[in-house]
Amino acid sequence: MRFRNVVTSAAIALLTFFGVLYAQNPLRLDRPGPASFKQWPAIEYDNFPLPPDWNQKADWTRARLRYPDIYGYPNNPQVRMRDGSAFPGYWTMDYPRSDRHLLQGVRRLTLIDTRSVEQVVSLDGTDEIFNWPMLYAVEVGHWRLPADEAGQLREFLLRGGFLMVDDFHGSNARDHDQGINEWENFTNSMSLVFPDRNIEDIPDNDPIFHVLYDLQDRFQVPGAQYFDTGITYEKGPTGKVPHWRCIRDDQGRIIVAICHNMDLGDAWEVSDEPRYPEKWASLAYRIAMNYFIYDLSH
Repeated sequence: MRFRNVVTSAAIALLTFFGVLYAQNPLRLDRPGPASFKQWPAIEYDNFPLPPDWNQKADWTRARLRYPDIYGYPNNPQVRMRDGSAFPGYWTMDYPRSDRHLLQGVRRLTLIDTRSVEQVVSLDGTDEIFNWPMLYAVEVGHWRLPADEAGQLREFLLRGGFLMVDDFHGSNARDHDQGINEWENFTNSMSLVFPDRNIEDIPDNDPIFHVLYDLQDRFQVPGAQYFDTGITYEKGPTGKVPHWRCIRDDQGRIIVAICHNMDLGDAWEVSDEPRYPEKWASLAYRIAMNYFIYDLSH
């Protein structure tokens, strides 16, 4: 994996960032600024410590999508955690430890002026999501977008936004411990977003794999379940092969990057644990850097 000219790529990316942001949400004197930072309850972490510079202003950060899921979050108060607390939603998987580690990686591996904390955003009908051009959604095998949220996500993407989805596995409900087909759940909602756009495999020579690092040789990035099972895949035989897929706009630009049968979020989350192999964590970070630079420079 060859490292390209970080200075040039990052400079182009930052210049492009402001153009993309303006295209998404043209300046209006009556438009409020971006929402302030808020840390949400999560499945795995409670009261996760904030970095010392969490409130330092920066030009960029990666947003995390808060979405409704198949178990009724956020409108079903009967769904509870084992301790009796309210279920925080599948969108919080790995949050916020994974996000904080990843953003430290952006600082180390690029010249993007990033904040040290993520931004949680919702498809709530306001303009807020348009302040955050890079969007990440995890466990999308559990999401369930209603028509209005699907419509706003479509508008976000067609106005220059980028969505990266990750950590969903398999396509056979019989092999799933919850009896669900995660690929089908993902595509059911995505077909509401783009009923007229196909999901396609990303070819090895696509610019997204070469804009910063050359990622010709890729492999499955397992989740932390590997610690307990010693198995690199999840949800049965249909979860064995990693798929690098996308949806493109009319100009051929990737606007949805689909990471199926891999868990980059876990790799960022546990990248500081010696028992997690370096080669998996390293690839997870390189993929993210390429996707971010691609978004900012295309």
